[in-house]
Amino acid sequence: MVTGRAAFRTERRALLTAAGLMVAALPLRGIAAAAAAAPAQRLAAIDWAMLETAIAIGHMPVAASELLRFRADAVTPAVPRDVTDLGLRGSPNFELLQLSRPDLILTSPFYTRYEDKLRRIAPVLSLTFYRPGDPPLPRALAALDDLARAIGDPGAGWRARTRAEAALDGVATGLAAFRDRPVALIEIGDARHVRAFGPDSLFGSTLTRLGLENAWSGKTRFSFLAPVPMERLAAMPEARLVIVGNVPVEARRDLSRSVLWQALPPVRENRLYRLERVNAFGGAPAALRFAELLAAAFQTGPRRAT
Repeated sequence: MVTGRAAFRTERRALLTAAGLMVAALPLRGIAAAAAAAPAQRLAAIDWAMLETAIAIGHMPVAASELLRFRADAVTPAVPRDVTDLGLRGSPNFELLQLSRPDLILTSPFYTRYEDKLRRIAPVLSLTFYRPGDPPLPRALAALDDLARAIGDPGAGWRARTRAEAALDGVATGLAAFRDRPVALIEIGDARHVRAFGPDSLFGSTLTRLGLENAWSGKTRFSFLAPVPMERLAAMPEARLVIVGNVPVEARRDLSRSVLWQALPPVRENRLYRLERVNAFGGAPAALRFAELLAAAFQTGPRRAT
């Protein structure tokens, strides 16, 4: 027999599910009224892409994982200081999670091993953003609608997706003049190796959405990054070379003395650009941040990596 708090949650989930089905059948002019009537849910996010998605639709979680690192790596969207930090994504603090009293826990297939334990605390919503061979941006945009429907506020998803699509369209228009060359997106690990962002990365699929060609056409590993030797960049002589994130201090020093690096056509011919940190594991907000930083970098002009 289900009693007490568990019974309350079961009844509440049933009501929210019914409300969601009813709202889905309403015309757009009725969405706002239906959303206003839906009770707010307490969300907890284990996955960063899900955290970004919740914030994008206007439902800030009460708890989330690895917030110190998220604020440093993702930068935006901002997470208030009163949101409980649940510790590492790979090893969340279940006691803190339970004390946060979530109505819904947001996760992804990266954390499948924890789902049974999470479900003992609250219902779990797991959405897939990253899958080898598939561009994640369409999934990230669809997640705005999926999460909004799950919490009984479909209008919030529709508004967030409309804003995101419009923003991407605007950036694409501004970058039309840069479609004359492919773009090589990399992250530098050391002076001899880089990670290339392929079409099945968030950055790669956003590049395609912006109407730009990805210079990296080979298969990638781990679905979003492919560690490759530096000399592979020589096969992309016509590309604009874009470095995402910080270049390690030691790598900067070594690159300044690297004959191979200095001989690369994009470096030698001043077609090198730098972007600030962006969450490579993010959702729609990370894609928008990447797009805006890329546009700003191209419009500002090339920069040295060393």
